[in-house]
Amino acid sequence: MSAKISVIVNGEKYDVPGVEPRLLLSDFLRDTLGLTGTHVGCEHGVCGACTVLVNGDSVRSCLMFAIQVDGSEITTVEGLGTPEELNVLQAQFREHHGLQCGFCTPGMLMTGEDLLRKYPLATDEDIREGLSGNLCRCTGYQNIVAAIRSAATKRSEKAS
Repeated sequence: MSAKISVIVNGEKYDVPGVEPRLLLSDFLRDTLGLTGTHVGCEHGVCGACTVLVNGDSVRSCLMFAIQVDGSEITTVEGLGTPEELNVLQAQFREHHGLQCGFCTPGMLMTGEDLLRKYPLATDEDIREGLSGNLCRCTGYQNIVAAIRSAATKRSEKAS
């Protein structure tokens, strides 16, 4: 038994028939829609590599079924900016060398976007706490924290 779902992903509407009830959102995004920026790491919701925004909230796409997002608006890392025009957070990750191998980066960016939209992030400890559900095996997190702190500063300056 399959279902039809309608979603808006990165501003584009998709009506997809034949979605299996047990298809994970991460697999739907990667295999059905071809949006491979969402990485699948642990498949248990622990590493955070598969984080996307669903209706503005960060979620682990490996822990949700695709049919659960019917009628939702989803943002993946592909929806943040373009190679020609990075969004503020992406630009700060580049400027502060907030990535090494890049595997965790999509999840870090999506979690960072959620944090920047919802919280003041007044201290590095606030940022570290917000990122505590995302694992990186390559960095000491310092450059990631610096990138998010810088993005928070730039966004608050822009809002002033």
